[in-house]
Amino acid sequence: MQEELNKFLHGYSLDSHKYFGAHKDGEEVVFRVYAPCAKEVEIKGTFNGWQTYKMVKISDAGVYEIRLKNVNEYDSYLFNILTKDNKWIEKIDPYSFLMERRPGHNSRYFNIEGYPWHDGKWMNKRDKNFDKAMNIYELHVGSFIKIEGEEFIDYERLAPVLCKHLKEHHYTHVELMPILEHPIDESWGYQVSGFYSVTSRYGNPKQLMYLIDYLHQNNIGVIMDFVSVHFACDSYGLLDFDGTQVYGYDNDLRYSQWGSPSFDLGRDPVRSYLMSCVSYFLEYYHFDGVRFDAVSNMLYYDGNSERGVINGALEFIKRMNTMLKERYPEVMLIAEDSTSFPKVCGEIKDGCLGYDYKWDLGWMNDTLKYFSMDPIYRKGNHNLITFSMHYYFSERFLLPLSHDEVVHGKKSIIDKMWGSYEDKFKQARLLYTYMYTHPGKKLSFMGNEIAQFIEWDYKREIDWFLLDYPIHRQFNDYIKDLTNLYVSEKTLNKSDYIDNGFGWMMVDNKRQSIFTYYRKYRTEYLVVVLNMTPVAYDKYEIGVPQYGYYEEILNSDDVKYGGNTNPSKEFYITKKKAMHGQSFSMNIKVPPFGAIIYRRVKNV
Repeated sequence: MQEELNKFLHGYSLDSHKYFGAHKDGEEVVFRVYAPCAKEVEIKGTFNGWQTYKMVKISDAGVYEIRLKNVNEYDSYLFNILTKDNKWIEKIDPYSFLMERRPGHNSRYFNIEGYPWHDGKWMNKRDKNFDKAMNIYELHVGSFIKIEGEEFIDYERLAPVLCKHLKEHHYTHVELMPILEHPIDESWGYQVSGFYSVTSRYGNPKQLMYLIDYLHQNNIGVIMDFVSVHFACDSYGLLDFDGTQVYGYDNDLRYSQWGSPSFDLGRDPVRSYLMSCVSYFLEYYHFDGVRFDAVSNMLYYDGNSERGVINGALEFIKRMNTMLKERYPEVMLIAEDSTSFPKVCGEIKDGCLGYDYKWDLGWMNDTLKYFSMDPIYRKGNHNLITFSMHYYFSERFLLPLSHDEVVHGKKSIIDKMWGSYEDKFKQARLLYTYMYTHPGKKLSFMGNEIAQFIEWDYKREIDWFLLDYPIHRQFNDYIKDLTNLYVSEKTLNKSDYIDNGFGWMMVDNKRQSIFTYYRKYRTEYLVVVLNMTPVAYDKYEIGVPQYGYYEEILNSDDVKYGGNTNPSKEFYITKKKAMHGQSFSMNIKVPPFGAIIYRRVKNV
């Protein structure tokens, strides 16, 4: 135990949750808390009628302990802490594995041990998916689906419903928006009060384990969204924990841009607290990846690069990623970073930060800006589509269309599209074809797949009734076929980070705003054509990389998806005519706002 405490104090612990908190030991439960500047610490709870028991100081570092019998599962408790100013304050257990459901906030005793996992096959084969399809469905548990008469669905009942939806749409992973305990629904989980507590809105810890186990048994990975920049400012939480800043800054950097206290990532006990938290969820819940929120705000004060790098946080990131990779080499570490900080992805020994993936927020912003503008002006903004491939190989990028893009007056994805009602559907199909054929792993927020028109509202479920309307159902059918193509075609998923896996063919046709490019894996190619205007072409000549016959394998304007084109059963014959940097060419029909994918046929 002393060794673990030393690791904690020096910022090198991945297991401080096994030392602090509440743990079963025979017939007793051992409570330990770190309060370095406290004069006294007491505990009270339902197990003693909310009377106070004095805890024993067992270390000069400020560790207090008590052993109690007759503590039952779900018993609530709090710490009373006497500050150096002789004021008593009530605090939750920073390491409690469960808390009361809002408006309650007390810690609750829960024995985290003993869940009977059935996902051994999945755990033995999982990896970081660098050369595999990774199609992520971003999920807010509380607003995915509602049950009449209930505020929230629980993790167990969610499992089969969610799994069915994910499999039908060929999602390989689900990313859970923060499911750690938080005081208000409006924060969506990004203002955390209990960092080790699974939010009780949706059930207890073992119910979440059941959900993950269920998905793993169906070959679906689970990624957690983790907040490591700031914490909720509620008086019972981490703020002023023992009357001093145990977890945050004690200077003018104390508060983040969201008005919440910032973690002081230069402090060793804070580093151990957060690193152990990630390790806890990877070990006990079998998460397959961690998306670290707002990495830009870890690197820079308020995310502003002009204010300089936070050296303590930089060291924390490198230390955390190094230690997590050593213990969990198959788990993905994903940075949501909006800055141009170099070498975010890659090995620490190579001068990188150690993340495996980085969200390509530049691609997202450029792409959505382009699709929102009148096609007349797109020819003057051609670079919004081409620019991403200028920097793409500098990191291991993931393409996100996340919850952040469908809230706060930004409009839903389909409503961002320029033009009439029908044009919006055409361009949304075009947008997603561009996304799924562009190099990089994919992430899309729930509701995008059914072309939901209203912005996301955390208080209500997705507008599933839209699937009763043909145009939304046909759009959803297109997404299913597109994602199926993505996960099944090696050209689209195995060469994301290989230089020759992508090649522009027609890249400078600003006048017509048409793009063509190929995706390649070994000797196999797919050819992609994107028409960004409402102009159609009956005979349009494009260059292609291989000689022979080509078949049309997906057309966004197909009548079955709500378009106007009858599917072509004919093969396209190439000519030995060089064009667009390729040795061969062929004539095709290009629909307005259309996306077409072709594959060479070996035997006709």
